[in-house]
Amino acid sequence: MASHQTLASRYDAALATLQGRGQNHVVRWWDELGVRDKEHLLGQIEAVPWDVLDRLIPTHVQSEPHGRIPTDLRPAPVFPSTPNGDQEKLYATASQRGRELIAAGKVAAFTVAGGQGTRLGFDGPKGALPVTPIGGQTLFELFADSIQAARRAFDCSIPWYVMTSQANHQATVRFFEEHDYFGLPEEDVALFEQGMLPALDFKGRLLLDRKDGLALAPDGHGGSLKALARSGALSDARQRGCSILSYFQVDNPLVKPFDPLFIGLHASTGSEMSTKVTRKADDLERVGNLCLADGRLTVIEYTEFPQHLAGQKNPDGRRTFDAGNIAIHLLDVSFVERLVAESLDLPFRRAEKVVPYIDESGRRVEPDKPNAVKLEKFVFDALPLAKNPLVLEVERAEEFSPIKNAAGVDSLETAQRAQIARACRWLESAGVAIPRKSDGTPDVTIEIAPSFALDAGEIQSKRDRLPLLRPGGSFYLQ
Repeated sequence: MASHQTLASRYDAALATLQGRGQNHVVRWWDELGVRDKEHLLGQIEAVPWDVLDRLIPTHVQSEPHGRIPTDLRPAPVFPSTPNGDQEKLYATASQRGRELIAAGKVAAFTVAGGQGTRLGFDGPKGALPVTPIGGQTLFELFADSIQAARRAFDCSIPWYVMTSQANHQATVRFFEEHDYFGLPEEDVALFEQGMLPALDFKGRLLLDRKDGLALAPDGHGGSLKALARSGALSDARQRGCSILSYFQVDNPLVKPFDPLFIGLHASTGSEMSTKVTRKADDLERVGNLCLADGRLTVIEYTEFPQHLAGQKNPDGRRTFDAGNIAIHLLDVSFVERLVAESLDLPFRRAEKVVPYIDESGRRVEPDKPNAVKLEKFVFDALPLAKNPLVLEVERAEEFSPIKNAAGVDSLETAQRAQIARACRWLESAGVAIPRKSDGTPDVTIEIAPSFALDAGEIQSKRDRLPLLRPGGSFYLQ
C-alpha cells in the first residue's frame, strides 16, 4: 500500500507541475497504465529540466531565435599544416612535447558516439559499422586499434571515454563486451550516456513517444562536457593524471587521436581548447566557419554565415574565410572542470526534426516532414570561453572523411576511397611504386591498420615489410 501511496503523491506533484505549464496531456492515459509504466512515465516527467524548458520554449520553440551575427567578423588565426621558415623550430619542439605528454599518460581519448546507423542503412550503433576497405574493421575497432598502437608506441596507459546515447547505449555496451573491448583493458574503457531532453511540437507541447513515455532526444555533442562530469569520467581522468582530452566524433575513420604536433602546440601555447580545421571544399560547404567574432574565436555555422563573406577572396585568390570545422578538438581537463563548476552553460540551438509521436487518439504518427523541435548544444561553442584557443590546419585527405550519408558525398564509399588514397600516399612516401589508372587514381586496394602504422613516418621504418604492388591487387598491412 505504501508504494501506491508514494506513486499517488508523485503523480499529484507531477500533475501540478504539468498543469501549471499546460502540459497535462502527458498523463492523458494514466488510468490505462500499469504500475511499472506509471513509474516509468513519472520518472521521465520528474527528470525534465523545467528551468531550461521554461526559458527556451518561448525563445527557441514557439519562435525561432534570432542569433546576432557579429558585425566584426575576421578570419581566425590558423597554424598552417606545414610550418613556414620561422615556425620550423616551434613545430619540432611542439611535436617532441606532444610525444612526451602522450608517453606520460597525460592524454585520454574521448569519442562522441551517440548516433545510429539508420541513415546509412545499418541497424545498430554507427560505431559498429564496418568501414575499412579490406579487413572490414568497424569504426570502434579502428579507434581501439589506434589506441592500442599508441599504447605500444609510447609505452603508456590511455583511457578511452565513449559517450553513447539512450538510443544506442545498451547495444554499444554489448558490442564492446562481445569483442572483449577490442583487446583494451576493460578498466580503461568507460561507456556513458549523454543527456536527453524532451522533443516538443512547434507550440511548445511535449511529445509522447508512447502512452507511458516522452519523446526524448540527445542534447547534442555540446552536452558531452556535462556528461563527462555526471558520469564520473572527468574525475577518472583527473585521478589518472590525464590533463588533455582528445575529442573526436565516431563517424570519421581518418581521425588521428594522438597527433604529437597538435597536442604539443596546444600545451605549449597554454590553450584550454584547440581545434583542427581544413580548407573548405567550396564557399558554401556544410561545415562551421572558424572566425574571430568581436575578437573571440568562434564557430559560425554554414546556415548562419553571411554569403557575401563565404565567397570573399584574398588578393591571392584564396577564400578569406577558409577554415572549416571538422569536429576534432583538444580540451584541457581543467577547462571542462571549470565550465562545469562555474555552470558556464553552452547556448542551446534549435533543430527542426521529424519525430514520431502519439496523437490525441492514442495513434502513433510517423510524420513525413519536420514536426518537432529538438534543443541541442554544440561543443565548439566552448571555444569563446577558452583561454588561448588554438586552430591548426590539416590536410583534409589525411584526416577528414566522415561517413554521414548512404551514398554520394560523405558516404562509406567516399571514406573507403579516402582510406585507400591515404595508404597509397604513405607508401609512396617510403618509395613504393603505386599502380595507377589513367585518371591517376590507385589501381590497387590497400589498407594500413593502425597496428602497422599510425602515420606516414612509421612507414619509413618498415620498408623491409612493404609489398611489391601489382595492378588490381589487394594488400592489407597489419
